[in-house]
Amino acid sequence: MSLVPSPIRIIGTGLIGGSLGMALGGAGASVQVEDVSPGTMALAVELGVGHLPDPAEPPPQLVVVAAPPDATAQLVVQALRTWPEALVTDVASVKGIVLQGISQAVDAEQLTRYIGAHPMAGREVAGVISARGDLFRGRPFVVVPHPSTRPDAISLLQGIATAIGAVPVVMGADEHDTAVAHVSHVPQVLSSLLATTLLEPGETALGLSGQGLRDTTRIADSDPRMWVEILGANAEAISDVLDGVRGRLDGILAALATMAGDPDPAVGSRRALAELISDGNRGVRRIPGKHGGASDAFSTVTVLVPDRPGELGRLFTEMGEIGVNLEDFHLEHNYGRQVGLGHLAVDSSREELLTRELSVRGWTVAES
Repeated sequence: MSLVPSPIRIIGTGLIGGSLGMALGGAGASVQVEDVSPGTMALAVELGVGHLPDPAEPPPQLVVVAAPPDATAQLVVQALRTWPEALVTDVASVKGIVLQGISQAVDAEQLTRYIGAHPMAGREVAGVISARGDLFRGRPFVVVPHPSTRPDAISLLQGIATAIGAVPVVMGADEHDTAVAHVSHVPQVLSSLLATTLLEPGETALGLSGQGLRDTTRIADSDPRMWVEILGANAEAISDVLDGVRGRLDGILAALATMAGDPDPAVGSRRALAELISDGNRGVRRIPGKHGGASDAFSTVTVLVPDRPGELGRLFTEMGEIGVNLEDFHLEHNYGRQVGLGHLAVDSSREELLTRELSVRGWTVAES
């Protein structure tokens, strides 16, 4: 029995809406697409996101609004009124302000048919041209009911998440908004702040950049229009987290001021810096791995990858032959080097096997 209702109407065919259409179509649903831009809608159809609505079709059982937070509530309200039998959800990245807007505009019965959602997936490139049907595989899919949401709506969205390969997680709107402030919105702010410091140094200084700078500024190259809407919609939760960051930053500035020019600074100054790095160590270890476990369940094996066509593919093939699953990967390759550093995240219990067998096959494995 299919976990996915049909037909499904997707309103908004950008990256997330387009990817959802592809994934739901792959799971067996008949997907109707709608977009404010006729050109975008036509491209979505051509890319296989879904088809244009046909008046002869039955009405949608589920409507998914995939629009920016500032437009989401209005579109959800319209959908609740247009299709009185359909469940309606949205995939906006902020839930509290959307729920508030909907609650103020519909009656109690209509509100029971609304349930929020937020698939925690994305790409650095936007638009339906970048949509992928596998975008949600292994990623959390947050289901966000409110007190009067129909119980069957919760199970339906959980089933949809499972059908497209995602991991369903149920949260209330406030809990969700606090969570994404920590794991998404504040990281964006801090990455952008860090990147603004790169406007000051000259080209010679920037030529010294390494992978650490690239890692910490990667998400700074984001769409300002989209992020203005997201940050404004979750302003309270983001402010609470940034207040804590400011407190820590003030402490670090005080410690550095004490240490500047002092050959024998106070013990407390060194301790403040050490605690920052140590607390950061503990924080990063709490980030879940691919299968939901803590990241310290995995080890990183670093391999030198020659800068030649096919070498990366050969590495992955030989990992498969050895029988070790790749949990995560990133390649560090600075300009001018003849090799890249391939960082392979694997189950800790397989680290020794992988290191030994890759060495036997001629790979240079860096010492940890």
